Amino acid sequence: MWPLIKLLPQKTNFKYVAFAPFLGVISLLACLASLYLTVVPFTPPCGGLNCGVDFKGGSMLEFSTSPRNVDLPALRSLADIGFGEVQVQGFTDPTSAMVRYETPENISSTQAQETMRAAISERLGEGVHFGRADVVGAKVSGELFLLGVVALGAGITLMLVYIWFRFGFTFGAAAVTALAHDVILTFGLFAVTQMDFTLTAVGSILTIVGYSINDKIVVLDRVRENLRKYKKMPMKDLIDLSVNETLSRTIITGVTGLMALGVMAYYGGEALFSFAVSMFFGIVVGTYSSIYIAAPMLTVLGVGRRDNFQSADDKKAKKPRDEAYSAS
Repeated sequence: MWPLIKLLPQKTNFKYVAFAPFLGVISLLACLASLYLTVVPFTPPCGGLNCGVDFKGGSMLEFSTSPRNVDLPALRSLADIGFGEVQVQGFTDPTSAMVRYETPENISSTQAQETMRAAISERLGEGVHFGRADVVGAKVSGELFLLGVVALGAGITLMLVYIWFRFGFTFGAAAVTALAHDVILTFGLFAVTQMDFTLTAVGSILTIVGYSINDKIVVLDRVRENLRKYKKMPMKDLIDLSVNETLSRTIITGVTGLMALGVMAYYGGEALFSFAVSMFFGIVVGTYSSIYIAAPMLTVLGVGRRDNFQSADDKKAKKPRDEAYSAS
C-alpha cells in the first residue's frame, strides 16, 4: 500500500451543509462573471474566448517527407513566423503530416501559403513534398463552434434525463445544476487566461463533464442509501454523513488525476498544456461542487417523503427500520 494513503482518516465528521449557503453565493457570482467574460464582447464565433484555428478559420497544408519520417518536434517553432496559432498534426503514416495556421490579415492566402511552405522546408530540410492546401472560412468554423456548444448542452440534458429516470428528478436536478456550474467556470477559465479555445478544449470540457457527473453520482447515491437507513435523521446531518463517508474515495480519485495532469502539463508541451490545465481546474471545481453544491441542493429542492426510500425488506415488513440516530 502507498504509505501516504494511510494518512487519510478512516472516519471524518466535517460539517459541509452549514457553509453551503455562503459558498453557494460565491459560486453564483463566479458563474455570472464567467458567463459575462465568455460572451462579451458579442462578436462571433467565440465572444470573449480566444478562438483557435478550429473555430476562427484559417488554412491547411499537407506535406510528406517520404521515405523518412516527419520530424514533428522541429515544426513546433512554426508559431514564431508571425502567423498566430499554428497546429501540427501527424497522420497514421509517419512520413506525412498537416499544418493548420491562421492567415494574417495583411497578406493574401497565397502569400501566406508560400511563406509557410518555405518555413516548413527550412525546418525539415530537403525532400519535402507538399500536397493538398485548403482554406477554411470563418463561417464554417463558426458553425463548428455552434455545433460543439449544442452537443455539450445536449449531453448535459441527456444526463439529466438518465439521472431523473434512475434516481429521481430531485437528484437529477441537483447533479445537473452542479455540472452546469463546473462547465461554466471552465469556460470562464479560458476567458480569463485567454488560452486558445480549440477542439482540444471542447474535448477537455467533455472529459470534465464525465468525471464530474461520476463524482456527483457517487455522493448522491450514498445520500439515497442513507435515506433508507436513517429515517429520523435531519436532512442536513444525513448529507454531512454521506459526504464524509465518500470523502476518502473523492480525495484519492481526485489527487490521482491531479498528479497525472500535473505531469502532462509540465512535460506535454504547448500542445497539451491547455488541455491539462483545464482538466486540472475541472477536477478541483468538480470535487468542490459535488460536496458544496450537488449534495446541499437536496435540502433546497427536497427529496420527497422518507417512505419513498424504504428498502425491499422494509416494505415487506410494512414497518420502518429506524436506526438509533441519537446513539450516533
